[in-house]
Parts: sequence; structure tokens; C-alpha cells
Amino acid sequence: MARKLWEKNVQTDRMVERFTVGKDREMDLYLARYDVLGSMAHIRMLESVGLLAHDELQLLLAALKDIHALAEKGAFVIEDGVEDVHSQVELLLTRKLGDTGKKIHSGRSRNDQVLLDLKLFTRAQIQELAGLASDLFDVLIAQSDRNKDVLMPGYTHLQIAMPSSFGLWFGAYAESLADDLLLMQAAYRICNRNPLGSAAGYGSSFPLNRSMTTELLGFDSLNYNVVYAQMGRGKMERTVAFAMAGMAATLSKLAMDACLFNSQNFAFIKLPDAFTTGSSIMPHKKNPDVFELTRAKCNKIQGLPQQITLIGNNLPSGYFRDLQIIKEVFLPSFDELKDCLRMVTQMMGEIEINGHILDDTKYALLFSVEEVNRRVLAGVPFRDAYRQVGLEIEAGTFVADPTVHHTHEGSIGNLCNEQIVRLKREILQEFAFEKVNRAEKQLLNVQ
Repeated sequence: MARKLWEKNVQTDRMVERFTVGKDREMDLYLARYDVLGSMAHIRMLESVGLLAHDELQLLLAALKDIHALAEKGAFVIEDGVEDVHSQVELLLTRKLGDTGKKIHSGRSRNDQVLLDLKLFTRAQIQELAGLASDLFDVLIAQSDRNKDVLMPGYTHLQIAMPSSFGLWFGAYAESLADDLLLMQAAYRICNRNPLGSAAGYGSSFPLNRSMTTELLGFDSLNYNVVYAQMGRGKMERTVAFAMAGMAATLSKLAMDACLFNSQNFAFIKLPDAFTTGSSIMPHKKNPDVFELTRAKCNKIQGLPQQITLIGNNLPSGYFRDLQIIKEVFLPSFDELKDCLRMVTQMMGEIEINGHILDDTKYALLFSVEEVNRRVLAGVPFRDAYRQVGLEIEAGTFVADPTVHHTHEGSIGNLCNEQIVRLKREILQEFAFEKVNRAEKQLLNVQ
């Protein structure tokens, strides 16, 4: 059995070990490639301050690049008896390079290692989420433009209210995603700050060059105060979780609309048969299970910030093992949200639109406000026009004119989709993912 990084002569009780390690080894597989990247930056800095010889650096970089390749293809494993990803990486280096492999931990604690790993992992996940959200946004805008003239009823209190359109419906969710990306960008900026060199939360007596690792890893800046760097554990995850919850809320609401509008009582949209499931007893059923599961999964993700808050709530400054449990709820949540984004993107691109919803006479009263406004434009005071139309409706004499003339910004006749697209594009550009991608590629380019 491999000796733990902190172990001396006394071995831990087996039950205590099982309980304290928990799912950490499983969760750490998410972090493997990022632990390697962090180590590559750290040892370059160690060499620059005289704590590693140049030939040792080259050996370590080459070996770490091999471990990174293992992690990239999913072949990295944490062996039985090895406590975590940091221990496994160091074990592989020591097997290959002997005592040289033991030198990578100088000036670091597992505390700032896992802080760094989590930030590198999270910013990569945010980049994927942003790309997938952008893909869904593009599909929604395309559908909005394609169906801009197709009217549908708008509702308040689930009562027929005023004319709307599929152009507005699709475009509304596109703009919602733009706002979600703006919140995600704020979370990304909080994430993209370097905690490395804070060690156990109180710095190091070694002459570390924290600005160098910040540049090597493509961070925007340091977490300057070493105590705050450690206090950021849990806070970063909670902040990102709030941004994920915002995106999940948009998807959940869209999924609810789709389930409602797909039902025969509404019949506004129709899902392709291949995107539905059947019943074990009712041969006619075509159930919108994908949207129902999306709704449930996204509602679960909306609870993530509260889970993280409750795990880390009221902890004093410094490190506590409680924080380990956050990984169990935080790390897998990205895959779940990404799956939902992919499925909703495919579904929204394929749904069929009912172009004749308003032919049904039950929607005639939808145009009552239009008639009130026409009379106001003809010179009738609004309150009088409102009363006239209301009395006609009560008497059953109201005759609907099913034409609409909305021209103000963001309405049926002026969707402002170009402006919404521009907003999304500007938000994505401000993430500046290129800086991070360039830094990681340079770091892996071992000379």
C-alpha cells in the first residue's frame, strides 16, 4: 500500500480511512489532467527560484506530459491504497524518476493544489457550457426568425390574454440565455484567479513567484491574500453554481412550455416521433420524456447553490474537511447541465410548429386589446374604449379583427433579434477563453 503524503509511523484506522476518503478518489478523476497542468506550472516556477535544477525540470515536465496524455484519454487511475489524485501523480513520478519526483510538492499544500485543480476544471467546464448555450441560442434565434409571423396566444394566469408569436417565444428564451451567459461570465471571472502559492492558507517561506504561475496558467490575476485564497474554497463553487442554476432555470421553464404546448389540449407544437416515448398500456401515447427529464434535472441543479451553502455554511477561516463533500455535488453537475443543453438544442431544432392555432374561435377574445387600441387611435378615450369593448364581449356581440400591428422594439413586428445576437456575441467575447487555451497549450509544449 502506498504511503500517504502526510503519513509518518502511525497508520490510520481502516474504518476512519474509508469514512474520511469517501468518494474523493472517484471525484478526483475529474481533476486529474488539471492537477498535472498545475504541477507543470508549479515546477517551472520552482526551477526559476532555484528549488529545482534545469535537468530535473525537464525530466519532470516530460513525465507529467505523459501522465496528462493518460488523463486525456481516460486511462488515468487512482490505485488502491492511494489517497487522492495528488498522491497518484506524485507516486507515478517517483516510480519513474526516484527522488526527483518527490520535489514537486515544495511550496505547496494539498489545500492549494485542490483549490487550483477545482478552478482549472471549473473554468474549462464553463467554457463548454458557454459554447453549448451559444449553440442553443443560435437554434432559438433561427427558429424565431423562421416563425416570426406565426401567431400564438399569450397567457396570463393561464388565461387567454393577448396575441403573441413563435418569433417572440423562441426569441425570449434566446435572450434569457444571453443573460445567463452574463451571470456565468461574472462567475468565470471569480473562478479565473490563481490560488497557487497560498499553500495551507498562510503562504510559504519559500521565495515563490506567484505571478509567474498566474501567467503560465492563463489566470486573469492572483487571489492575492493567501488566507482569502483558502476562504475561496466553497465560495467559488457556490458562485458558479448560482450561474449554473440560472441557466438551468431557463431550460426548465422552456421544457415546461414545451410539455404544455405539446399536449393535445394546446397542440401548439409537435415533437418528432423519434423524440418521444410510448406507454406500456396505451398504444397511442407519445410522451415528451426528454423535456420532462430536462425539467427535473434542471430543477435539481437549481438546488445546487443551496447544497453548497449548507455544506460550507458558518465555517471559520481556514481549511476544514467539510469542503471535500462539495466536490460530490459540484463536479458531476456540469455533465448533467451539458447533457440538458445538448438535448434541448436538438429538440428545439426539430419541433414542428402549428401555424393555424388562432383559426380556432375560442381565441377570438385574444384580440380585444387590439380593438381597444384601435378605438383609442381613432380618438376614443382609453377608459371609454375599454368599457365599450368589455360590454360587447359580455353581450356576445364582439367581432374580432385578427390582425396585429405591433412595431415597438421587441414586439411581434420588431423582434430585435439582431440586437439580441449582438448582445450574446459581445458577452462571449468578454470571456476571453483564447487566453486560457493559449496558456495551457504553451504549458504542454515541453521543449
